Amino acid sequence: MSGSESKNTKVPTGVSGLDEMLGGGFPAGHVVLVTGLPGTGKTCFALQFLLDGASRGEKGVFLSLEEDVPQLLETARQFRWPVDAAVEKGMLKVVRLDPKDARQSLHRIQGELGRELATLGAKRIALDSVSLLNMLSDDEPSRRATLFALAAACRESGATTILTAEADPLHPEVSRDGLSEYVADGVLVLGYSRGPDGHRVGLSLRILKMRRTSHARTVQPYAIGPTGLSVDSKAVDFGSP
Repeated sequence: MSGSESKNTKVPTGVSGLDEMLGGGFPAGHVVLVTGLPGTGKTCFALQFLLDGASRGEKGVFLSLEEDVPQLLETARQFRWPVDAAVEKGMLKVVRLDPKDARQSLHRIQGELGRELATLGAKRIALDSVSLLNMLSDDEPSRRATLFALAAACRESGATTILTAEADPLHPEVSRDGLSEYVADGVLVLGYSRGPDGHRVGLSLRILKMRRTSHARTVQPYAIGPTGLSVDSKAVDFGSP
């Protein structure tokens, strides 16, 4: 894909309603941060994005620092996604990066990951999660270097990438590490909407930023249903792009 083509190409997310907010999907080749509090569906979002790609003939790679491969596959099965067929056909590869072996995982990310992704021919990548990845580094310069190396490897592969991150409980629109937003081309915030009494009443999604494309700027409700995430893009009027 040439540079001019990639700027104009949109990659559907597989999440009903979200593509409408994005004007068709993520810009091809973007690195997109999906941040949110526990239970907001970050891992589900990443899997849904990859399996949507598989349904379109696009290979995907899921890099997991949290759940083991059997657990991830079972999560996908619960939504009735054809994950086993995707794995069997080579359209989805799940790679476990063991956080217990921090040195090996960091070396792989900083030195070998780019070559691995290029060999696999992935069009879509997801890493779950950069929050745990950042915990493997001892200081902020190391964390920053690892994040930039990861983003660079994904961009060099030409794939469109999702990075998940835990939100700061005190400031839910910001990742816990406060660094991930700076390496990302786009940021989606998954959170909880609250009623007048302050209690949680539902889930809400906001596109905090998305470089080089127009997008909705409102907060929209979404649900995690039997077939995955879906956004109610008509619940409120969109703001000006």
